[in-house]
Amino acid sequence: MESQEPKVTSSTLMPFKYSNRVLLTTILEGGDDEMLLLGKTVVVGGWVKSSKEVKKEPVSPQPAAADAFPASSGHKDVSCVEILQTRIPFFRTIIWVLGGSASSPAVREKLESLIPKPPPPSTLFLQINDGSCVSSLQVVIDTAIASVSAGQILPTGTSILAQGVLGKPSAHGKQTIELKAEIILHVGTVEQDKYPLSRKKLPLDILRDYSHIRPRTTTVASVTRIRSELDFATHTFFRNHGFLHVQMPIITTTDSEGFSEKFQVTTLLGKTSKKEEPVGVSDADGISLETAKAAIEEKSRLVEQLKRSDSNREALATALQDLRKTNELAQQIEAREKSKPVTALKPDIVNFNEDFFGRQSYLTVSGRLHLESYACALGHVYSFGSRFRADKTMSNKYAAEMWTVEVEMAFTKLEDAMKCAEDYFKFLCRWILDNCSEDMKFVSKRIDKTVVHRLEYLISSSYEKISYREAVEILRKVTDKAFETQLQWGVPLTAEHLSYLADDHYRRPVIIYDYPKAVKPFYVRLNNDGKTVAAFEMVLPKIGTVITGSQNEERFDMLNTRIKEFNLSRDQYEWYQDLRRHGTVKHSGFSLGFDLMVLLTTGLTDVRDTIPFPRSHGKANN
Repeated sequence: MESQEPKVTSSTLMPFKYSNRVLLTTILEGGDDEMLLLGKTVVVGGWVKSSKEVKKEPVSPQPAAADAFPASSGHKDVSCVEILQTRIPFFRTIIWVLGGSASSPAVREKLESLIPKPPPPSTLFLQINDGSCVSSLQVVIDTAIASVSAGQILPTGTSILAQGVLGKPSAHGKQTIELKAEIILHVGTVEQDKYPLSRKKLPLDILRDYSHIRPRTTTVASVTRIRSELDFATHTFFRNHGFLHVQMPIITTTDSEGFSEKFQVTTLLGKTSKKEEPVGVSDADGISLETAKAAIEEKSRLVEQLKRSDSNREALATALQDLRKTNELAQQIEAREKSKPVTALKPDIVNFNEDFFGRQSYLTVSGRLHLESYACALGHVYSFGSRFRADKTMSNKYAAEMWTVEVEMAFTKLEDAMKCAEDYFKFLCRWILDNCSEDMKFVSKRIDKTVVHRLEYLISSSYEKISYREAVEILRKVTDKAFETQLQWGVPLTAEHLSYLADDHYRRPVIIYDYPKAVKPFYVRLNNDGKTVAAFEMVLPKIGTVITGSQNEERFDMLNTRIKEFNLSRDQYEWYQDLRRHGTVKHSGFSLGFDLMVLLTTGLTDVRDTIPFPRSHGKANN
């Protein structure tokens, strides 16, 4: 139905500044005494979560002819149904005049059938939610007062904008306040057979295929509000501590870690030159599978003819060899068509000077290298944005695009970064408990009953700090558990190792530092032992690593050596080395996996359910 302009009415409830509607959180979770809200006229909007219709007994109109033209008592807003009901006596009078008292019952019955009959009156009960809070508001619509089609407004997902009066619920239940609608200002209908949320409750993994619709579910809406609060808390913490927010580029020409899987950015695909050839395609190109099969049939007939004739054994041997080669060729063509290789560019003949940026470029894996340049000028800086890894690993704690908070601080060492990371992490936990009470009640009830207790424990507990060497010694002494990966000094600690340390051994957060230099990025500062680097990881029970950090190498010679050890291009990192040539300073920082932080605070088990539009290997739906 067409939208109408809502009327501005007097109300102590403040409407949303850029709309005339009142947010439901103001009514349901505003903290005001509900008795003060009763009788207030407001405009509310939202989407139908559930509904029901209660039919009314129709009231038979009086057949008196004198009522055919009711006297007007001044201007009054009436519905189409009301107008129709008032005209029914008039229609009956016309039938009486035309049919006459002597008319046959059949004639009168036929004329009666011509009278338009209004739909039977009913009361509609809608539970609507506008996304501002967990709770829904019950909207009661009397179709005799507010004209609306039940078939249009009842389906789940229908949007509605209504004006009415707040009052006590007409029936006992969970509701403590409801809106009695007077005017329906807008109805946005749904196609029920195509609307995914019209069905029964869908599991979260199925909802990922409807990432544009799933925010309307209570679970995803709560997760989104918690995510928003974590975002705000991040900026609050760093602003309170004198950090500057700096935006880092998404497209970069450097590998920020030296050994990561990267997404390459190029405009050269499809612009092949004469020198460019398909990669992985054999000499079978140019010959169709049908042609090869026809050749096999022809050569098979020739072989049969030669077998029946013993006159030329040499010709038979040649024909058999030819048939075998043709069969092999057909197999190659069939395999090629199944794999359907795309035309790729051979690395040795690609001229990246012709590419958009004039050189190889990638989606950034980390913004810390670029952030250093601002830390070495402004002191304390942080960034917050998307980071990308072309890793096909299937894990519930990984996606191809993940949001990361990155921090860099000048004139600091590893211990300073560890302290800042711990304070920031605890601040986030406390912020959620203080500012998301209703959403945390919901996730505690529906997702994880222990999530609030876990956050409180993470805030109050002290974090165990151990070196990589100490961690290896602890894990080697474990006898009641067999690890899948053989543990030895110098190899990365797996998720299984980290889980044992945080969940089973210490049963609290663990910060592991001084890792072997081979398992950390090239830019991490080399320790005096020449074997380890000043890096750390914060490992949490049930989650794993949430924060990684390091003190970065400020010595030019050491950094240059590390670049050589990783076999990296010096030209690619020339700008990064400039920071050591000109006014070098000790500095440190860390990165927090923001999506993993949302995972921790909501109790969910798959990080893709915390990201609004998740991208993972084989999945990018919209």
